[in-house]
Amino acid sequence: MHTMTLLTQQNCTWCEQAKNILQDVSTTHSLVIEEVELASTRGRELAVRYGVVFAPGILVDGQLFSFGRLSEKKLRRWLAKN
Repeated sequence: MHTMTLLTQQNCTWCEQAKNILQDVSTTHSLVIEEVELASTRGRELAVRYGVVFAPGILVDGQLFSFGRLSEKKLRRWLAKN
């Protein structure tokens, strides 16, 4: 099981796309998906700690996976290896 932390902001098309990808991927992989608003105190702390430049930020098991547009192919490859 992997914990996916999704750092989002309002009116973000890529954030909505990332949410949809994570929901789709969760049908074949055991994922816990947590959404954190970048504007929140915790969101800002995570963005600074992991170097998330813009939304959406994706953390997998507490490590930076990506920020910006999420690649479903890259995520599925990573999950297949881990």
